[in-house]
Amino acid sequence: MKSVPHATSLRRAPVQRRSAERLTRILDACADLLDEVGYEALSTRAVAARAEVPIGSVYRFFGNKRQMADALAQRNLERYTERVAERMKGERRGDWRAAVDAVLDEYLAMKRTAPGFSLVDFGNQIPVGARQAEPNTRVADRLTDLLAGHLGRNPGEELRRVFLVAVESADTLVQLAFRVAPEGDPAIIHETRELLRAYLGRVLD
Repeated sequence: MKSVPHATSLRRAPVQRRSAERLTRILDACADLLDEVGYEALSTRAVAARAEVPIGSVYRFFGNKRQMADALAQRNLERYTERVAERMKGERRGDWRAAVDAVLDEYLAMKRTAPGFSLVDFGNQIPVGARQAEPNTRVADRLTDLLAGHLGRNPGEELRRVFLVAVESADTLVQLAFRVAPEGDPAIIHETRELLRAYLGRVLD
């Protein structure tokens, strides 16, 4: 089954498989409609119609479209973490450069292909168009917990700070790359990768 958001982002957590599948359909519909009509024109009624569920099913989980977008962002983070973890299974332990490539490449892949991601990503665009620090802190904490063991590092305050600086820097540069070119300007992405390697090399080499 596809990942669903943590219960804290929902009015009511799905208990049965059927309920979880309905929640997945609702979030899939929300993501598709974000790409098609944007956030302002998004409505809970349109999401219910696209998901082919009663409007009451949407309100069972969400009070409004903002809560849906929040849940979609949380699901994006869960899926991103899963993708990075899967990628790291085939990499040599301690190879932090491979970890950097996995972290950046999987983010770029989701930005290019995941419905609704360009408007919501991990919550950085909520409210839509805003860039907020808190989601990047969550991303950095997730990456610290995920990669510390693989890198043979203590997942303490120093590593979390280093990863937060890396995430904030990469986030800003990737946004620039996608403003320059719809699929992300390759030259800026290359510079982003080099910047991350130079910065992280101070700590991880």
